[in-house]
Amino acid sequence: MRMLINVPETVVADALRGMAAAHPELTVDVERRVVVRRDAPVAGKVALVSGGGSGHEPLHGGFVGYGMLAAACPGEVFTSPVPDQMVRAAAAVDSGAGVLFVVKNYTGDVLNFEMAAELAEDEGIQVAKVLVDDDVAVTDSLYTAGRRGTGATLFVEKIAGAAAEEGAPLERVEAIARRVDERSRSFGVALSACTTPAKGSPTFDLPEGELELGIGIHGEPGRERRAMMTSREIADVAVDAVVEDLRPSGPVIALVNGMGATPLLELYGFNAEVQRVLAERRVPVARTLVGNYVTSLDMAGCSVTLCEIDEELLRLWDAPVQTPALRWGR
Repeated sequence: MRMLINVPETVVADALRGMAAAHPELTVDVERRVVVRRDAPVAGKVALVSGGGSGHEPLHGGFVGYGMLAAACPGEVFTSPVPDQMVRAAAAVDSGAGVLFVVKNYTGDVLNFEMAAELAEDEGIQVAKVLVDDDVAVTDSLYTAGRRGTGATLFVEKIAGAAAEEGAPLERVEAIARRVDERSRSFGVALSACTTPAKGSPTFDLPEGELELGIGIHGEPGRERRAMMTSREIADVAVDAVVEDLRPSGPVIALVNGMGATPLLELYGFNAEVQRVLAERRVPVARTLVGNYVTSLDMAGCSVTLCEIDEELLRLWDAPVQTPALRWGR
């Protein structure tokens, strides 16, 4: 395998040790797999907790910090974290104001976070949950009942995290998180398959010269396969799929996301095409974020996520944030 690893069995632990060394502002429990803001719990503040399988970095650990998550729980590669991790994280960050679990819509994540919420409430922690289900490509796919949770997770964690940072109560933070999810849609495209360390070979077969439209972040099947397309053609398909489902009547925030192996040179070129399509569809863009944020190991490809915003959501998006992967305003 051409991977920068020691052995597959220690990939997640090794990454967490490296994260701890690079980010002293975080407390990283390598053995029990929890990443926490070093200043947590913050008195009187709602705490956001999320997590999921490793391999999607910087999601979720890279979004722990001021203005976003209070804690994240990394599972094994493409495998949900276990309820004990989530309860441990909730206990570490709860100040008495409550905890919001941000859950991507994958069956394992949903079941484990539901169990964790029950266990945390048994320990006297008030818990609310929001389910992220923004992927318009398919419904009821491998791993999922309903739509998959993808790029909108970043929007939910950033905007709800800003509301929590301002001191909003749990009910308000939960309502804002739900509003962001309801106003967000995504569509992904794979140019190559990803390779998990344990398998050591591509997780699915994508013949040379073909791409998959509507791919999931674990390599789940999409809508269809086609011969390789230009950036312009891919943008037409992806943006149209999102806009037709979202039907925005106001401005949007756009996330042009790489799947892990797509260089910024290509992503910025793709963003130019995304902006072209949105202008043709008369969808005003208030903010744009370009980069590898919700990835799938070494998959080449991209995704487009749009969130229709109002004045409050835009203000919360612009609010200061300081995490390993997202930072502005401080």
